[in-house]
Amino acid sequence: MAGDGPVDVLIVDDDELIRVGLRAIIDAQPDLRVVAEAADGAEVPPLVARHRPRVVLMDVRMPAIDGIQATRRLLDTSPEPPRVLVITTFANDEYVYAALRAGASGFLLKRSRPAEVVEAIRVVAHGESLLFPAAIRRLADAYAPRGGDGLRRARLTAREEEVLRLMAAGLSNVEIAGELVLGVETVKTHVGNVLAKLGARDRTQAVIAAYESGFVTPAG
Repeated sequence: MAGDGPVDVLIVDDDELIRVGLRAIIDAQPDLRVVAEAADGAEVPPLVARHRPRVVLMDVRMPAIDGIQATRRLLDTSPEPPRVLVITTFANDEYVYAALRAGASGFLLKRSRPAEVVEAIRVVAHGESLLFPAAIRRLADAYAPRGGDGLRRARLTAREEEVLRLMAAGLSNVEIAGELVLGVETVKTHVGNVLAKLGARDRTQAVIAAYESGFVTPAG
């Protein structure tokens, strides 16, 4: 799943035309490769076990097992789950926020340009910055439940809190290092500590916890 070579991608969408279009976009890139396709969320766990993709492009709305359920099942059943990138028709969709809460690392609009599709896959695959932070902020403003105490229980240090705020703003590790005048490896250590203390598998889950606890607000 990890390592050198192309980023392997699994496409999950009940619309065959969407799958064909995404495959053409992805396979045109030398660093990306589609390893399998599925038309329903129920097919995802066995395909992930067989092909070990690094990224799953997951339609959020499917007639049988939707993207929310499929994401949750995948993270529950896979010992090394891939990153999930939700694909959706509408950005301000409660289903999208539910999928992010279930463990998806980001989302992508079906009307996105090819360059945006490949860049989103690369960002999610490498996990060193937050995909579309402003859009996640809007979703949190509309749908995030308030009052979680995950941040208080995590007992982040003052420096880790600074790092989390900058993560929520969408800064990469390199950008955080420049902002705080730290080495990149030091920032990576702080990010790792934040994720571990929050029980978050990636930056997106950490940022959602920050919004839901009120530590970070959509207004900034």
